[in-house]
Amino acid sequence: MIVLKEILLNIVDLSHVISPAMPVYPGTPSPVIKTAFCIRENGFLEKQITLCSHTGTHIDAPAHMLEGGKTLDQLPIDRYSGRAFVFDATSIKKPCIDVQDLVPCHKVLEISDFILLRTGWGRFWGTPKYFLEYPVLTGKAAAWLGRFDLKGIGMDVISADRYDSVDYPVHKLLFGRGLIVIENLADLDRLLHQRFIFSCFPLKIEHAEGSPVRAVAMIDDSNEGWKD
Repeated sequence: MIVLKEILLNIVDLSHVISPAMPVYPGTPSPVIKTAFCIRENGFLEKQITLCSHTGTHIDAPAHMLEGGKTLDQLPIDRYSGRAFVFDATSIKKPCIDVQDLVPCHKVLEISDFILLRTGWGRFWGTPKYFLEYPVLTGKAAAWLGRFDLKGIGMDVISADRYDSVDYPVHKLLFGRGLIVIENLADLDRLLHQRFIFSCFPLKIEHAEGSPVRAVAMIDDSNEGWKD
Protein backbone atom coordinates (compact mmCIF):
# COMPACT_ATOMS: atom_id res chain seq x y z
CA MET A 1 0.00 0.00 0.00
CA ILE A 2 1.11 3.56 -0.69
CA VAL A 3 -0.58 6.85 0.01
CA LEU A 4 -0.47 9.36 -2.83
CA LYS A 5 -2.33 12.66 -2.54
CA GLU A 6 -4.60 11.12 0.09
CA ILE A 7 -5.55 8.24 -2.22
CA LEU A 8 -4.90 4.75 -0.89
CA LEU A 9 -3.59 2.48 -3.65
CA ASN A 10 -3.47 -1.28 -3.56
CA ILE A 11 -0.63 -2.50 -5.79
CA VAL A 12 -1.06 -5.93 -7.40
CA ASP A 13 2.01 -7.64 -8.85
CA LEU A 14 1.32 -9.10 -12.31
CA SER A 15 4.83 -10.42 -12.98
CA HIS A 16 6.44 -13.84 -12.89
CA VAL A 17 9.67 -14.40 -10.96
CA ILE A 18 12.83 -14.52 -13.08
CA SER A 19 15.02 -17.52 -12.27
CA PRO A 20 17.26 -19.98 -14.14
CA ALA A 21 14.54 -22.64 -13.95
CA MET A 22 11.70 -20.47 -15.29
CA PRO A 23 9.79 -21.25 -18.52
CA VAL A 24 11.14 -19.49 -21.64
CA TYR A 25 9.92 -19.36 -25.22
CA PRO A 26 11.02 -22.55 -27.04
CA GLY A 27 14.57 -22.07 -28.33
CA THR A 28 15.31 -19.09 -26.07
CA PRO A 29 18.24 -19.57 -23.67
CA SER A 30 17.30 -19.75 -20.00
CA PRO A 31 18.43 -16.94 -17.70
CA VAL A 32 21.84 -17.32 -16.07
CA ILE A 33 22.30 -15.71 -12.66
CA LYS A 34 25.77 -15.85 -11.13
CA THR A 35 27.38 -14.27 -8.08
CA ALA A 36 29.98 -11.84 -9.45
CA PHE A 37 31.04 -10.48 -6.04
CA CYS A 38 30.28 -11.76 -2.56
CA ILE A 39 30.32 -10.10 0.86
CA ARG A 40 32.85 -12.52 2.35
CA GLU A 41 35.50 -11.88 -0.32
CA ASN A 42 34.64 -8.45 -1.68
CA GLY A 43 32.63 -6.73 1.04
CA PHE A 44 29.49 -6.50 -1.10
CA LEU A 45 27.12 -8.73 -3.03
CA GLU A 46 26.50 -8.27 -6.76
CA LYS A 47 24.92 -10.64 -9.27
CA GLN A 48 25.73 -11.06 -12.95
CA ILE A 49 22.50 -11.63 -14.87
CA THR A 50 22.34 -12.87 -18.46
CA LEU A 51 18.94 -13.13 -20.09
CA CYS A 52 17.16 -12.51 -23.37
CA SER A 53 15.03 -9.41 -23.80
CA HIS A 54 11.76 -11.37 -24.04
CA THR A 55 12.21 -13.36 -20.84
CA GLY A 56 9.35 -13.76 -18.36
CA THR A 57 6.79 -10.97 -18.10
CA HIS A 58 7.97 -8.62 -20.82
CA ILE A 59 7.13 -5.99 -23.44
CA ASP A 60 7.40 -6.34 -27.20
CA ALA A 61 8.06 -3.08 -29.07
CA PRO A 62 7.09 -2.60 -32.74
CA ALA A 63 10.78 -3.03 -33.64
CA HIS A 64 10.49 -6.65 -32.49
CA MET A 65 8.98 -7.62 -35.85
CA LEU A 66 8.66 -4.55 -38.05
CA GLU A 67 11.56 -3.12 -40.06
CA GLY A 68 11.88 0.49 -38.96
CA GLY A 69 9.48 -0.04 -36.05
CA LYS A 70 10.02 2.00 -32.91
CA THR A 71 12.18 0.63 -30.11
CA LEU A 72 11.24 0.91 -26.45
CA ASP A 73 13.63 3.80 -25.82
CA GLN A 74 12.04 5.73 -28.70
CA LEU A 75 8.58 5.60 -27.17
CA PRO A 76 7.49 8.23 -24.61
CA ILE A 77 7.58 7.11 -21.00
CA ASP A 78 3.83 7.56 -20.60
CA ARG A 79 3.27 4.79 -23.16
CA TYR A 80 3.98 2.29 -20.37
CA SER A 81 1.26 3.31 -17.94
CA GLY A 82 -2.42 4.08 -18.13
CA ARG A 83 -6.02 3.12 -17.46
CA ALA A 84 -6.74 -0.57 -17.88
CA PHE A 85 -9.20 -3.38 -17.40
CA VAL A 86 -9.13 -7.17 -17.64
CA PHE A 87 -11.15 -8.92 -20.33
CA ASP A 88 -12.10 -12.35 -19.00
CA ALA A 89 -11.83 -14.82 -21.88
CA THR A 90 -11.91 -17.96 -19.75
CA SER A 91 -15.50 -18.76 -20.74
CA ILE A 92 -14.69 -18.72 -24.48
CA LYS A 93 -14.68 -22.36 -25.53
CA LYS A 94 -12.67 -22.02 -28.72
CA PRO A 95 -9.00 -21.51 -29.60
CA CYS A 96 -9.40 -17.87 -30.70
CA ILE A 97 -10.85 -14.66 -29.30
CA ASP A 98 -12.90 -13.03 -32.05
CA VAL A 99 -14.49 -9.63 -32.60
CA GLN A 100 -17.92 -10.71 -31.36
CA ASP A 101 -16.35 -11.79 -28.08
CA LEU A 102 -14.87 -8.31 -27.56
CA VAL A 103 -17.79 -6.16 -28.73
CA PRO A 104 -19.53 -6.12 -25.31
CA CYS A 105 -16.59 -4.19 -23.83
CA HIS A 106 -16.39 -1.54 -26.56
CA LYS A 107 -17.51 1.27 -24.23
CA VAL A 108 -14.79 0.62 -21.67
CA LEU A 109 -12.26 0.22 -24.50
CA GLU A 110 -13.05 3.78 -25.58
CA ILE A 111 -11.83 5.14 -22.23
CA SER A 112 -8.95 2.72 -21.65
CA ASP A 113 -5.25 2.70 -22.48
CA PHE A 114 -4.74 -1.04 -22.04
CA ILE A 115 -6.80 -4.19 -22.31
CA LEU A 116 -5.40 -7.24 -20.50
CA LEU A 117 -6.63 -10.59 -21.80
CA ARG A 118 -7.19 -13.19 -19.11
CA THR A 119 -7.28 -16.61 -20.80
CA GLY A 120 -6.59 -18.60 -17.63
CA TRP A 121 -3.53 -20.12 -19.30
CA GLY A 122 -1.32 -18.78 -16.53
CA ARG A 123 -2.35 -21.78 -14.44
CA PHE A 124 -0.12 -23.89 -16.70
CA TRP A 125 2.99 -21.76 -16.06
CA GLY A 126 5.90 -24.12 -15.45
CA THR A 127 4.35 -27.02 -17.39
CA PRO A 128 4.72 -28.09 -21.06
CA LYS A 129 1.05 -27.24 -21.69
CA TYR A 130 1.79 -23.54 -21.21
CA PHE A 131 3.44 -23.49 -24.65
CA LEU A 132 0.64 -25.23 -26.57
CA GLU A 133 -2.90 -24.45 -27.75
CA TYR A 134 -3.28 -21.25 -25.72
CA PRO A 135 -6.05 -18.86 -26.88
CA VAL A 136 -5.06 -15.92 -29.09
CA LEU A 137 -6.80 -13.06 -30.87
CA THR A 138 -7.94 -13.61 -34.43
CA GLY A 139 -6.52 -11.24 -37.01
CA LYS A 140 -9.91 -9.51 -37.26
CA ALA A 141 -10.05 -9.09 -33.47
CA ALA A 142 -6.55 -7.63 -33.39
CA ALA A 143 -7.45 -5.21 -36.17
CA TRP A 144 -10.69 -4.27 -34.38
CA LEU A 145 -8.82 -3.51 -31.14
CA GLY A 146 -6.39 -1.44 -33.18
CA ARG A 147 -9.24 0.97 -33.96
CA PHE A 148 -9.28 2.14 -30.36
CA ASP A 149 -6.85 4.66 -28.88
CA LEU A 150 -4.95 2.04 -26.91
CA LYS A 151 -1.33 2.07 -25.79
CA GLY A 152 -1.01 -1.67 -25.57
CA ILE A 153 -2.51 -5.12 -25.13
CA GLY A 154 -1.43 -7.58 -22.45
CA MET A 155 -2.07 -11.29 -21.98
CA ASP A 156 -1.33 -14.22 -19.70
CA VAL A 157 0.18 -16.40 -22.44
CA ILE A 158 3.63 -16.87 -23.95
CA SER A 159 2.83 -15.11 -27.23
CA ALA A 160 0.20 -12.98 -28.95
CA ASP A 161 0.34 -15.45 -31.86
CA ARG A 162 -0.33 -19.17 -32.05
CA TYR A 163 2.41 -21.49 -30.83
CA ASP A 164 2.93 -22.80 -34.39
CA SER A 165 2.90 -19.42 -36.13
CA VAL A 166 5.78 -18.60 -38.48
CA ASP A 167 4.65 -15.17 -39.70
CA TYR A 168 3.17 -13.69 -36.47
CA PRO A 169 0.17 -11.86 -37.97
CA VAL A 170 -1.33 -10.68 -34.67
CA HIS A 171 1.93 -9.16 -33.49
CA LYS A 172 2.36 -7.37 -36.80
CA LEU A 173 -1.20 -6.02 -36.84
CA LEU A 174 -0.81 -4.58 -33.35
CA PHE A 175 2.68 -3.21 -34.01
CA GLY A 176 1.46 -1.66 -37.24
CA ARG A 177 -0.93 0.41 -35.16
CA GLY A 178 1.85 1.46 -32.80
CA LEU A 179 0.77 -0.70 -29.86
CA ILE A 180 3.05 -2.46 -27.44
CA VAL A 181 2.39 -6.09 -26.45
CA ILE A 182 2.85 -7.38 -22.91
CA GLU A 183 3.18 -11.16 -22.58
CA ASN A 184 3.35 -13.64 -19.70
CA LEU A 185 1.26 -11.57 -17.29
CA ALA A 186 0.33 -13.24 -14.00
CA ASP A 187 -2.59 -13.15 -11.53
CA LEU A 188 -5.04 -11.30 -13.75
CA ASP A 189 -7.88 -13.03 -11.88
CA ARG A 190 -7.23 -10.62 -8.99
CA LEU A 191 -8.39 -7.73 -11.16
CA LEU A 192 -11.69 -8.97 -12.55
CA HIS A 193 -14.52 -6.41 -12.60
CA GLN A 194 -12.17 -3.59 -11.60
CA ARG A 195 -10.65 -0.59 -13.28
CA PHE A 196 -7.09 0.26 -12.39
CA ILE A 197 -3.88 1.92 -13.48
CA PHE A 198 -1.57 -0.52 -15.24
CA SER A 199 2.20 0.02 -15.44
CA CYS A 200 4.83 -1.99 -17.31
CA PHE A 201 7.99 0.12 -17.38
CA PRO A 202 10.90 -1.46 -19.27
CA LEU A 203 14.59 -1.07 -18.60
CA LYS A 204 15.94 1.93 -20.50
CA ILE A 205 18.07 -0.07 -22.92
CA GLU A 206 19.33 1.54 -26.10
CA HIS A 207 17.61 0.22 -29.26
CA ALA A 208 15.60 -2.32 -27.25
CA GLU A 209 12.98 -4.29 -29.16
CA GLY A 210 11.83 -5.85 -25.88
CA SER A 211 12.48 -5.90 -22.16
CA PRO A 212 11.44 -7.77 -19.04
CA VAL A 213 9.14 -5.62 -16.90
CA ARG A 214 7.70 -5.51 -13.41
CA ALA A 215 4.07 -5.21 -14.45
CA VAL A 216 1.71 -3.97 -11.75
CA ALA A 217 -1.87 -2.80 -11.31
CA MET A 218 -2.67 0.08 -8.98
CA ILE A 219 -6.20 0.02 -7.60
CA ASP A 220 -7.82 2.95 -5.85
CA ASP A 221 -9.14 1.39 -2.62
CA SER A 222 -11.60 4.24 -2.19
CA ASN A 223 -13.54 2.30 -4.90
CA GLU A 224 -13.83 5.41 -7.01
CA GLY A 225 -11.70 3.84 -9.75
CA TRP A 226 -11.03 6.05 -12.75
CA LYS A 227 -13.90 8.04 -14.11
CA ASP A 228 -15.50 7.59 -17.51
